[in-house]
Amino acid sequence: MSSFSLKIIALISMLCDHIGLAFLNNNLFLKIIGRISFPIFAFQISEGYKYTKNINKYFLRLLCFAIISQIPFMFFLNSIHHSILKLNIFFTLILGLFSITFYETIKNKYNNKILSIIPVLFFVTLSQILNCDYGWFGVTIIFLFHIFKENKLMMNISILIVIIMKYLINYIQVPHIYQLYLMIGTASSLLFINLYNNKKGKNIKYLLYIFYPLHLIILALIKLHL
Repeated sequence: MSSFSLKIIALISMLCDHIGLAFLNNNLFLKIIGRISFPIFAFQISEGYKYTKNINKYFLRLLCFAIISQIPFMFFLNSIHHSILKLNIFFTLILGLFSITFYETIKNKYNNKILSIIPVLFFVTLSQILNCDYGWFGVTIIFLFHIFKENKLMMNISILIVIIMKYLINYIQVPHIYQLYLMIGTASSLLFINLYNNKKGKNIKYLLYIFYPLHLIILALIKLHL
């Protein structure tokens, strides 16, 4: 399965989630499908770091679309009566990419893995303080996808542990059986990620960047006119 195929699966999953949220009272089935998307996006960031020729341009591209997407993101949230101040998924991806970059820089400069973990913890914490979409969970799995990129067994185990932690925390806050279903939905993303063949596939570089804010605007406009 190519990188392009993974992106299409993630985009369809995200769209299902947002359609359910906007029009079907946060339908559980669509919400479960929607949990597949973010781990794939997180994995793509770790791959992006690995293959990018210019990390600064990569950061700048993510930042530009984070800023562009924030108004559509808030517009969508307000259309479904979620009037909260929250940063969109691109900011989470940026902090995840920062965690990888600072980790590698410090590890290579000082040859100290323990010291290099400090900025990772900082960005994980910052994602919570800034109320980024997916918060600590998002930054953590981006980093784990990176450090275990050469060891699929450890990658899967570590990601599954973090997924379980996330939904245990959610269950403590909202004790309901649907947390188990959402956990399974999130974990199922690994089935697709493990089919990745290290090939790029079709080169549609800005597909995610354009699709994300555009679909939020369209869904919000439809919602407001129903």
